[in-house]
Amino acid sequence: MKHQNHMPPEDNNRAINAPNVIIGLTALLIGIHAGIGLVSEQNYVEVLVRFSFIPARYGTLFDLPGSPYSEWISPLSYALLHGSWLHVLTNSIWMLAFGSALAWRFGTGRFLLFSALCAIAGAGAHFLANPDSMVPTVGASAAISGHMAAVGRFAFSAGGPLARSPLRRSPSNFLQPAEPLSAVLRNRSAMSFIVIWFAMNLLFGLSGAGLAEEGARIAWEAHLGGFLAGLLLFPLLDPVSRKA
Repeated sequence: MKHQNHMPPEDNNRAINAPNVIIGLTALLIGIHAGIGLVSEQNYVEVLVRFSFIPARYGTLFDLPGSPYSEWISPLSYALLHGSWLHVLTNSIWMLAFGSALAWRFGTGRFLLFSALCAIAGAGAHFLANPDSMVPTVGASAAISGHMAAVGRFAFSAGGPLARSPLRRSPSNFLQPAEPLSAVLRNRSAMSFIVIWFAMNLLFGLSGAGLAEEGARIAWEAHLGGFLAGLLLFPLLDPVSRKA
């Protein structure tokens, strides 16, 4: 197995025992939100319009600020923006929990590519559900939903960190071969995790509850798109062979 260089250390004196890419991304998200909080309201609106994901940008008869570059950038850059401190801190905690497990397995390059693809998939799902919406969409939630889905693909497999068998706290838990999706869907623990995730997101979506300030929307459709992308893309980027 050639991926052992990404295994979590058995003993680490750092305050946060997480991969460097997770620590770096967390610092980036918090730093961006803090920096935006220092600009004027006019500049904040300009940043939001240029870098958040606005579905109507692709169908309106007039160009929004940032066009044509924002059409290409915003399906990814929206994931770096957040509507409030509660929003960015909540996403950071979820990324530390689920993103760390995935980053140990994938390594930095694969993890960043996977995260970007899930964020883009989330933007695509939101566009399909709200093609004429002028409301800016922000947040890393779609990418983190993809992290959750990917972790669900291997965490509940035999020997995985969340397997029903007694846990052995070992770095090798993160590198157990993943089962095919058909087997995951037959795994009671994995399916419970998936059903609870869907239920929570539908609850937030139907109730209108969110973590964004007024004027920005965290879309549950984007969460769904990121999660489904994570389920389907995981085996394409997983470096651990099923025969390992």
